[in-house]
This record gives sequence, C-alpha cells and structure tokens, in this order.
Amino acid sequence: MDEAFLQKKLAKCMSEFVTLGETMVLLMAPDQFGRIKSSQTLQKQIGGAESNVAVALSRLGHNAKWISRVGKDPFGQEILYRLRAEGVNTKDVIVDSEHRTGLMFKERTILNEPSVFYYRQNSAASNLKKEDIKEETIRSARILHITGITLALSESCREAVFEAVKFAKKHGVKVSVDPNLRLKLWTIEEARPVLMELIKQADYFFPGLEEARLLLNQPDFTTHEIIQHFLEFGIEQVIIKLGQGGCVMSNREKVIHVEGMKVVEVDSVGAGAGFCAGYISGFLKDLSPLECAKRANIVGALAVTDYSDYGGYPTADELEAIINRTASTITR
Repeated sequence: MDEAFLQKKLAKCMSEFVTLGETMVLLMAPDQFGRIKSSQTLQKQIGGAESNVAVALSRLGHNAKWISRVGKDPFGQEILYRLRAEGVNTKDVIVDSEHRTGLMFKERTILNEPSVFYYRQNSAASNLKKEDIKEETIRSARILHITGITLALSESCREAVFEAVKFAKKHGVKVSVDPNLRLKLWTIEEARPVLMELIKQADYFFPGLEEARLLLNQPDFTTHEIIQHFLEFGIEQVIIKLGQGGCVMSNREKVIHVEGMKVVEVDSVGAGAGFCAGYISGFLKDLSPLECAKRANIVGALAVTDYSDYGGYPTADELEAIINRTASTITR
C-alpha cells in the first residue's frame, strides 16, 4: 500500500470541521403555510443549528463531521440518512436505544412569524455526554463549532461541549462560537454565565447585535463598544451578524462593515447557521477576514430564500459565481 494511497485514505477519515448538537425531525403543514390543527397531513423535514452549519460546509466542498445522539427509531434513521446524503460525516453519532429522537412542529400564516413547538425533553441528543467526545475527532479538525443551544439542553450536554473545547485547546484547534440564544430553553440569567465561560475560549465569535447586548447586560452598547468588550477576552475575531444589514468583523487591527446581499426573504430559519458556515468556509480556505465576511453574508442571505432549514445553502460553484458578480460596499 503506497504512501499516496494512505494519505488519501487518511484525509477521508479526517474532518476540517466538527460540531456537536441536536438535530430534530420537523413537521409542518404542506406548502409551508397553515395551522397544524386544520392540516390533515404534515410535511417532514429535519433541522438543527449545528448540523445546518455542517450541511452548508459540506455543500461548499469541506469535510464536515457532526457529533450527536439520535434515537433508535425511524426519525433517527431519517436524520442520519439525510445528513449522509449531504456528505456530512456521522460516524461519531451514537444511536441511543433508550431515548427517542426529538421532534419539533412549525406552523406559519402569511401574516405571522413562524411558531415552533418543541418536543425534545429527555431526547437522545439531550443525553449526549462527555464520554461521547473522542479526542482524536477533535484533534484532527481545523475548527470546532459550538452553539449555545447545545449548552442549554442538559448538564451532560454542557459537559460534552466543554470536553470538546478542552481537546480543541489542547491540540491548537480553533473554536468558533455562535451564542444562538434560545430563551425558551433557559433564561438569560441561566445562560449568561455559562455562555460567557465558553465565549472566553472562542477564537471566532458570531453574536447577533441584540444577543451580544443581552450577554453583556448592556442594552445600550454600540457595535463598537460590544466589539471592544469581547476583544478584551482574547477572542481572535468578533463577527457581529446584522441580518439584512450584513455584518461587522473586527480583530485587533481593524473593523470592517460588509453590506448584506438583498434577497426576497421567505423564512429566516437557517440564516445564522449559513452565515457562520460561509465565514468558516473562508477560514478553511485561508481567505482574508473581508473575503470570509462576504461569503458569510451571501450564504446567510441565500438561506432565507427557502422554507426549509438548509435548502437555500449554495454549492461551492454557486457561491463562487455569486462572489464573482457581487460587489460589497466596505465602510471602515
């Protein structure tokens, strides 16, 4: 067996990107609109913030691994089937015979924002534990991505997250953090100390503007004040998501505002995950922060053009085509 073959085989086993968290089966009325109570049938999809990032990165040509637990049930089987079809590495996912896969139901009307109902208490993923995290999996990646959702699910999930971060720090793997505050899962008073402990270990930090203000307990902080505060923690890059307004990226050398891409929004779900994936893709390609931010804005914008969690994410060729014809306005 020659050296080239061994290296190729090893590369397939390694992942540039690794993340951990819960993915659930999503049920909603057909054609995207309508009340669940008046629908005779429901349409089935899957969704999860962390796996959405993994899917987006896989479509962009990167090796992405997702760590979790799913139930030994048809819903768990479907999640694995769909993620594998997208090229996401699920070899570290545990099929749990004692707990069920989490479910969520979504309904929307033309006049209202979507309403989401979760059935995830004591789900398989919420029973993820630190023993499920393999040091070699984290060591072989270039970046570990964490969201605040996983921290909110259970104490054992919290321990798993910090175990993964410990391995990342030990082996020089970059850590990216999206706070993804879900106040249906925990209060801001519960979330703040846990998330701040994690954020202080981040290399890349992706808060929304209001999330950052909540975390700092400073409702009137400007973008500049937020950036300076988080940079003092030693974070390498702070990237503030501004929705349709694009983003502001800052490190210790400069602050860059990159305008967003205008699209027709049909559903905001998946935008934040797409944004993170676009930026991380730039990092994995060793691009400048400016180029990373451009990619982030585009992938995040395309996410909202589709009703599903990740249907709008582009392929690598589609993203490059948009980059080549899109000019972003930069304000320093």
